[in-house]
Amino acid sequence: MRARGRHKKIRYVQKMPKTTQFSPRGYPGRPDEVELKVDQFEAIKLADHQGYDQSEGARAMGISRPTFGRILREGRQIIADALANGKIIRIRTGNVQVGIRHKNLPQKKKLSNATPAAHNEEAIRQKILKYS
Repeated sequence: MRARGRHKKIRYVQKMPKTTQFSPRGYPGRPDEVELKVDQFEAIKLADHQGYDQSEGARAMGISRPTFGRILREGRQIIADALANGKIIRIRTGNVQVGIRHKNLPQKKKLSNATPAAHNEEAIRQKILKYS
């Protein structure tokens, strides 16, 4: 019998997470576990940690915006369940490609270590040097 539906598209992740398990402390006994897929982890990281909107996150992962939104919602539900109920979170690898194609990565999200004040100081310093 032939399989139905479309093939699952490969999702791109920047890099695999260093930590693959998070456990609650101070929980008596052996807590239950929940499984967070690596693409759900990546969607949460892009949206909530790096500040990408859903269109940018979808482009970075090489998937559609509705798919990104669904993956993000499912991942958040899993994490909320684990936090509310003291469960272990295990990150499971899946059908993902490590490394983002440059055409997928939105350009406006480059983060700088310099603060706005440092940029202002540098601009003032340049003006002083210019007129000295």
